[in-house]
Amino acid sequence: MRALILAAALAACATNPTKLPAPSAPPPGAEALAFDGRALLRPVLDETFRAEQEALLASAEAVPHNNNEAAMADAAIWVGRRLGYLGRYQEAIRAFQEGEARFPKDARFPRHLGHRLISVRRLDEAIAALARAEALMANRGDEIEPDGLPNTASTPTSTLKGNITYHWALAHYLRGDFAAAARGFQAASALAANPDAAVAARYWLYLSLARAGDMAAARAALAPIAPDWTVIENTTYHRLALCFSGRGSCAVESDAMNAPQSSAAAYGLAAQALIEGRRTEAHAMMRAILARDDWASFGYIAAEADLAR
Repeated sequence: MRALILAAALAACATNPTKLPAPSAPPPGAEALAFDGRALLRPVLDETFRAEQEALLASAEAVPHNNNEAAMADAAIWVGRRLGYLGRYQEAIRAFQEGEARFPKDARFPRHLGHRLISVRRLDEAIAALARAEALMANRGDEIEPDGLPNTASTPTSTLKGNITYHWALAHYLRGDFAAAARGFQAASALAANPDAAVAARYWLYLSLARAGDMAAARAALAPIAPDWTVIENTTYHRLALCFSGRGSCAVESDAMNAPQSSAAAYGLAAQALIEGRRTEAHAMMRAILARDDWASFGYIAAEADLAR
């Protein structure tokens, strides 16, 4: 996987398969620019959630700089992560960049940097950061990644290597390089240690293979996903995968896509419409997604990128 990621990262610097506009700095008061040039403002958060995250951010920032290196690196990671949860994406990016410069052997910094670069639509930079993270982890064992926003079971469902590969593949999907995305999501599915990680990787693997024109392989990607899997976080991906494979109802997602903050469901159905050749319907569904306010969600970014190409 290391050679695959590094080679594709170099290719990404030389080509632009998506023909997306080059990223530029957002105007004052905005966190990012959409692919269509719209200014994307910092999200409005629930007051209780905002207060909790600001308190946790303050705790991470308060760790003494003369502490041991491991404690300082942990604190720096959490500063960046909490800034991201607060929607302060540009500050999060700077925090991860500073952390990577200070702790150049710690793969967590380019891993999280890659995620937040995706949030602000800087896809080539995200791919490069995630390639650096993968190189650092090449000869190391995987490790569980702690949750900053614990799920209902308080059980982390992802790993460091898995997240590096998953986000690398996602960035390629957003660029429209579906063949590279499929290779990445295939690797992410191999790293998956639980149903949540597996269903997320295989859902995007299906979309990547289908968009690349290999429907037989796309259907095969969904085959291992069972209706009785116990999925904690990625229930939308689970239901969509069953819907796409004909083993579950699509009506549930059709209803869910109209609910607030449901861009994952809405994009999945829009992408399936595109795969089935219902282009006009798919694009109408994607434009409806862009009327929502969860612009940092992967479903929203994917709809925006599809419409921009």
